[in-house]
Amino acid sequence: MEPFDQRICALGEGPLWHPLRQELFWFDITGRRLLSHHPESGARHDLALPQMCSAAAWIDRDRLLVASDSALLVLDLRHGALTPLVDLEADNPVTRSNDGRCDPWGGFWIGTMGKSAEHGAGALYRFHQGELRRLAAGLSIPNAICFAPDRSRAYFADTAAGLLYRFRLDDHGWPVKAPGVLVDFSRLGLAPDGAVTDAEGTLWVALWGEGAVIRVSPDGTLGDRVTLPAPHSTCPAFGGPDLTTLYVTSATQGLTDAARAEHPLSGATFALPQAGQGRAEPAFLLTGDRP
Repeated sequence: MEPFDQRICALGEGPLWHPLRQELFWFDITGRRLLSHHPESGARHDLALPQMCSAAAWIDRDRLLVASDSALLVLDLRHGALTPLVDLEADNPVTRSNDGRCDPWGGFWIGTMGKSAEHGAGALYRFHQGELRRLAAGLSIPNAICFAPDRSRAYFADTAAGLLYRFRLDDHGWPVKAPGVLVDFSRLGLAPDGAVTDAEGTLWVALWGEGAVIRVSPDGTLGDRVTLPAPHSTCPAFGGPDLTTLYVTSATQGLTDAARAEHPLSGATFALPQAGQGRAEPAFLLTGDRP
């Protein structure tokens, strides 16, 4: 895996390939900025944000749904304006948003966590057709939100617990019962971070502290790893014109000076061409919109 963009993020997260713009977006959460890189033209942008933001979905060519530390907002990429859509634990100064992804029905799943990773301070939500519903509570670092291609399952992890979970979903994308554990990474001393599914339903899970992304089958079997020269790999995304390039964000957060000197590309964003066949991220549907 080679460097794609060497701008260093303290906490790079939330990579999103925009299928209409053919452009990769991602966040530096604690750096309070949104970065983008258009591979064909080489154009790069760096937008300062007023709050810590962590994840996004595309609405149309010029608008993103963005998760901040207190709300879900609509960002107009033409002039950088942010419009509040719904509060997200706005009455709780301890928490911020973390990992998030749009589901196949046009809803948005988002996790919250303590700003200092306080134990059990976080939760998992779905925002769909104007309703924000809490799906799980008592989480520490919710991550790895992604969905089976056949719409049957949703996945998420609690990085601090080392557990990767799966929900069974109904025809409208809501969980039908409590989640079950798919993989207990803690037994291997591993910390699952962000994840994405490919066209075959395989999960690609970033491993915090390992400098790697590991393949996980839908039945929980662990497969091959892809490595990158940054210990804190945070989240993968498929992109490129044919959706076969795997992009992975990384972080410098928590690294010692010695570790940063040993891994000077920590915090950069990486790419692996021809990694596998990805899928286009679905658009988030604002209330009143139709698929």
